[in-house]
Amino acid sequence: MAFGLVCLLFAGDALARGGMPQSAAPLAHPSSQPFEPLIISFGLAIFVLIIAVAYLAQKDDAARLASQQRAEKFDSLINHMTQGLAAFDANGHMTFANLSYFQLYNLNPAEFHEGAHVREFLTARIRAGTFTGCVDAYLDDMHKDSEGGSIARRQIELPDGRSIAILRAPMPDGGWLTTHEDVTEQIRLRKDIQSTKEFLQSIIDKFPLGMSVIDVTTNKFVLVNQAGEKFSSPVTNDYVGHSLIEVFPAEIAAGIQARNDIALANPNEEYKVEFQAPHEGQPATIFARRIVMKGEDGKAQFLLTILENASEMRRLSREVEASKRFLEHIIDSLPISVVVKSADDLRYLLVNRVFEQLTGKTRDEVVGKRMNTFCGAEDSDSIEKFDRAAIAGVASARNIVSTYHAPDGKALSFRTQRHVIRDDNQKPEFLISLFEDVTEQKNLADEIKETKSFLEQIIDEIPVALLVKRVDDGVYVTCNRQAEKMINKPRNQVVGMCLDDVAGPMTIKDIAARDRVAIAMKGEVFTSEMPLIRKGQPSGLLMTRRVAIGDAQGKPKYLVTTYADVTDRRQSEQRLAYMAFHDALTRLPNRAAFVQSLEQMIDSCSQIEEKFAVISIDLDRFKEINDVCGHAFGDKLLIEVSKRIQAASMGAVVARLSGDEFGLIVDGEQPEAGKGLATRIVQSMKDEFEIDGQSVRASLTCGIAIYPDNGIDAAALLANADAALSRGKSNARGSIRFFEAEMDLQLREMRALHHDLASAMKNSELFLHYQPQAIAGLEIVGFESLIRWNHPVRGMVPPSAFIPIAEESGLIIELGEWILRDACREAASWQKPLQIAVNLSPAQFQHGDLVGLVHSILLETGLAPSRLELEITEGVLIRDFDRGLSLLRRLKALGVKIAMDDFGSGYSSLAYLQAFPFDKIKIDRDFVMNLGRNKQSAAIIRSVIGLGHGLNVPIVAEGVETKEQLQFLVDESCDQYQGYFIGRPNLISEFDEIIGREGEKSQKVSSVA
Repeated sequence: MAFGLVCLLFAGDALARGGMPQSAAPLAHPSSQPFEPLIISFGLAIFVLIIAVAYLAQKDDAARLASQQRAEKFDSLINHMTQGLAAFDANGHMTFANLSYFQLYNLNPAEFHEGAHVREFLTARIRAGTFTGCVDAYLDDMHKDSEGGSIARRQIELPDGRSIAILRAPMPDGGWLTTHEDVTEQIRLRKDIQSTKEFLQSIIDKFPLGMSVIDVTTNKFVLVNQAGEKFSSPVTNDYVGHSLIEVFPAEIAAGIQARNDIALANPNEEYKVEFQAPHEGQPATIFARRIVMKGEDGKAQFLLTILENASEMRRLSREVEASKRFLEHIIDSLPISVVVKSADDLRYLLVNRVFEQLTGKTRDEVVGKRMNTFCGAEDSDSIEKFDRAAIAGVASARNIVSTYHAPDGKALSFRTQRHVIRDDNQKPEFLISLFEDVTEQKNLADEIKETKSFLEQIIDEIPVALLVKRVDDGVYVTCNRQAEKMINKPRNQVVGMCLDDVAGPMTIKDIAARDRVAIAMKGEVFTSEMPLIRKGQPSGLLMTRRVAIGDAQGKPKYLVTTYADVTDRRQSEQRLAYMAFHDALTRLPNRAAFVQSLEQMIDSCSQIEEKFAVISIDLDRFKEINDVCGHAFGDKLLIEVSKRIQAASMGAVVARLSGDEFGLIVDGEQPEAGKGLATRIVQSMKDEFEIDGQSVRASLTCGIAIYPDNGIDAAALLANADAALSRGKSNARGSIRFFEAEMDLQLREMRALHHDLASAMKNSELFLHYQPQAIAGLEIVGFESLIRWNHPVRGMVPPSAFIPIAEESGLIIELGEWILRDACREAASWQKPLQIAVNLSPAQFQHGDLVGLVHSILLETGLAPSRLELEITEGVLIRDFDRGLSLLRRLKALGVKIAMDDFGSGYSSLAYLQAFPFDKIKIDRDFVMNLGRNKQSAAIIRSVIGLGHGLNVPIVAEGVETKEQLQFLVDESCDQYQGYFIGRPNLISEFDEIIGREGEKSQKVSSVA
């Protein structure tokens, strides 16, 4: 008994000194060990038991017999300790060792006898794999520890990764006593605690509120965080270890001390005060809270001061609250519990601090009571059931996982180890329960189980076939629903089978070869395609993806294979590829395909120095056919034209480049071959086309560029062929033109003009001229605004040169808006309410909100709507009759006037006059200029004037340049006149008298003829 008691007292003393070291070096001071409370609690628990036994022994008069029995009982307790205990004499022979010592090093107690030498233990540990060092060196260290005269502490690492803490204490006889404890988990927890401590220290240091702590016994700072250093104006920033008077000026230190004294005088209340002090060098109102922190004796020990800038109090209070919850969560996440119960009635004899935190009960409320007095019946009945089973000797009850409901209602899972302490009669006397919180592990296991079920469900629902097999034996372990359909076998006939049992003989070798390639790629995805043979159906195509999944060492363990039927997708890709290089209407190659062929032709001919021709073909007046007959009719015509071009091309490359433009590439002797092909194509259009019961004629204009004479790349050849085509269309439609050098010059000229026009408005190069409009007697009633361009290099550029460029490029939208706004602004400044006429392009009707634009400009300039006259051509109604008519009606609803310009040059003018009530009709200048030259012009003018009078619409004649023309128009009762004879276009300043800027003068102008 004496030996057992000494060992137990020594173990308790060692535990009380503060845990095991983390290295083979001597232990640090006990206060540095984060698990001191836990170890002290466990040691104290055993010590309490010793005192209790001693007390009971004193009450027994038969002291000797009772002591002997108690010694045997506590020897049993020592054998159930988790620490290994062993004693050796001065010669290294074992005098005592408990069971935990042997279990710790995987040794069989039966193989050793009292007096066995320590070398035998080390040799046995080598065989057990728990010792890998040098035996002699280990023995030398052990003797040195014994000769030191004090307790030696060492830590060793076992081959299996465990860390063992060893304490050696010298004995009076020269021997030594050792304790051995597995501290692997403690070391891990120490690291976690240290990390948490550093993390919390970092949080405190970076806390946005100023914090300081003063030791009231020394009146010196023990803590000041970074935010606290920003308050007031200290003499020095070295706070910790110094008093107030050493840190702050005397006056400030006295004020702080006074507030500290008030707080210390009322230690049970939080002292709050506001005062003025600098914060980060700026005056601020500081809100301070002082909290007295008491020691275990109830006396004030520390004074905590929290400072904050009152203007930031609300924001910081929210952050403090969040930080508080976060810190509480961290602190509450470390549950460890030890319980000792009486075996006869299961009354609690001892509990530790963590148990108190877990149950919400203090040890005073628990010790001496059963569990059902402070816990729910369900939990108490369940736990006591296992307690009794363990006491009864049921081995399965000694190590189980059970559920406990915490006071907050949360269900916690604990792994419980139960150890029964028996008396001399082997009657159970005490039950020791060690609780390990495994809630997280159990939840994780449940989550893994749920996740596995969820993933299996997802795998079963994915729209591709999936098979997984083991690499080592080739057995399939997973088969989803799509794989069942693909293989045409239920999964129970696939899972557990090999490839030979699943696939047909024609595909086994192919699949096995692909599997071997994927396995050899070690984690990289191997993608391949293989035919899909479906019984009674057309064959298809499978896209397969294989990837090998490795084990912990990276060795391939599973092969995952997916099969996706890509038959439809591949067919769609082929269709898309065809559509990407073919015209949907004519089925001819498109521009992209043509350019690709052209580039290939250039590459081939550049090697052998041969020539070829590029022919650009345009269908003459196709836009007019579209406008008159409709787009559906035009599409059918394009199809028939493409067929004739293909038939006449005799194998040459033919493509549709755009709406009514075609391109050809022809090799052979040039220019003869190019001209011959173009001639055949033009001739093929001689016969009429029969479309929807209508006969229509079509002609083609061709432009030809020769490689390499007219260009050495695709872009140049196409551009030059287009330039030749444009020259042909402007000179003689239906002709064939070859590219000439001057065409390239004109093309570059057009591009340069377009580039300059884009910036002309920004550079104030554009301005307006105004041409008078008169009635009978040459009285001026209004002006037409006309755009002019004064180019900084070219000088005056005529509208006929840049207006078509503006319409083709889309600049006409911006240009038209500028003309309309400037003309209205000018007219609004006139003293005479004369009319102002502005031309609108058909493009302006196709883009943007034209009605909204006109309305906003009228409001912006203040011009009366009745003074504005908008001139349109038939193109507005030809392009989209319904939309154009709707816009004209909305414009007229604003109060402006609408005039039909260039009347007589279109197709359906009479229909337009019938559909919309125009305010004016302007006769095309060509008819007026031909007066006196042919009778047809005079007849047409008489007819138009008569038509206007019949419709009660005024007629305006444009292009009046001679007295004879004017006289004819007067005789025919024309309503208004405009032309050089009336007045040339000029700056509005030349007409100041007419618009009333220089007083009332005659509004008649004399002829300039």
